[in-house]
Amino acid sequence: MKLYSKVKQKLIALCMLAVLATTLVTGCGTSADSGATKQTAANLSLDEITKKAKEEGKIVSVGMPDSWANWKDTWNDLSKIYGLQHTDTDMSSAEEIAKFEAEKDKPTADIGDIGLTFAPVAVTKGVTQPYKTSYWNDIPAWAKDKDGHWIVGYQGTIAFIVNKKIVKDPPKSWADLLKGNYKVAVGDVSKAAQAQNAILATALALGGNESNIEPALDFYAQLAKQKRLSTLDPSIANLEKGEVEVGILWDFNALGYRDRLGKENYEVCIPSDGSVVSGYATIINKYAPHPHAAMLAREYILSDQGQINLAKGYARPIRDNVTLPDDVKAILLPKEEYKNAKPIQDFKAWETTAKKLPQLWQEKVLINMQ
Repeated sequence: MKLYSKVKQKLIALCMLAVLATTLVTGCGTSADSGATKQTAANLSLDEITKKAKEEGKIVSVGMPDSWANWKDTWNDLSKIYGLQHTDTDMSSAEEIAKFEAEKDKPTADIGDIGLTFAPVAVTKGVTQPYKTSYWNDIPAWAKDKDGHWIVGYQGTIAFIVNKKIVKDPPKSWADLLKGNYKVAVGDVSKAAQAQNAILATALALGGNESNIEPALDFYAQLAKQKRLSTLDPSIANLEKGEVEVGILWDFNALGYRDRLGKENYEVCIPSDGSVVSGYATIINKYAPHPHAAMLAREYILSDQGQINLAKGYARPIRDNVTLPDDVKAILLPKEEYKNAKPIQDFKAWETTAKKLPQLWQEKVLINMQ
């Protein structure tokens, strides 16, 4: 599901989840007081957590498959260094949260990776437990829950990918997009998180915000009137077939596609007049059967090597103070391209807007394609 040919389905529309009980499962199928693991996280040293993780000997993740953001290297490292056996079931953010809830009496999963929009929801629904890690002070305020219930491990920024075989003057900004004679593929705004974030990125660049996406709707309405708006998914398959001339998508997807299809034919850039930064955060299951292994995994994900592993999968590390090897740095975009990219500031406002977006898109944009 999370291959480069498909956008990660983790920022899809929020599903309603039931209010959770407050029990914590500390062993597979065995309930215990929820304070036990929370106290462990607060009071145990990293050495003690590591020892307990080794005793648990296993970690079960959801939504963290080998092929996504190069999780493979991190799982291999945790196995070699700490002896942790690993299994994963790939699923969306909503499915992860629902799984943690549904299995609270017989839990199977320890840790998940969810879209940033979902992170506060997971806390509200009571399916997480806090662990701040020793890298807490290296994480930007926007990228972590104040109590450590979720921490972003890597960032994504909306970017352009351009088929240079078709487009001879690649756009560098949203303003450039409006002047071109090529089609612009944004995907299915009614349900694709990547496409919805593309709309938010456009709005932020044009003076809007999480509550006001009118500038973006006007922008895409103009493209539609010019017969230049494509609702095709800017996937690697559609790019390879030549059906996407300019695509709007996450930078880590775009860079992966570019390298698979050939740098000589495809160009990736962050729009110079602004974009949106989001990310994916780890959550530790409140009922985790292997809670210490989950804490150790989060610790390692935020370590220098863990961050480098993610960067090898085109995911920009959340920690700015990690020195990437030259060969890894070379596959990413230069840092200066991100100077006008801003993180989401108001999650509640964006959640409300995103729910309205499918109808607004139909009424104000797609109507102009008829």
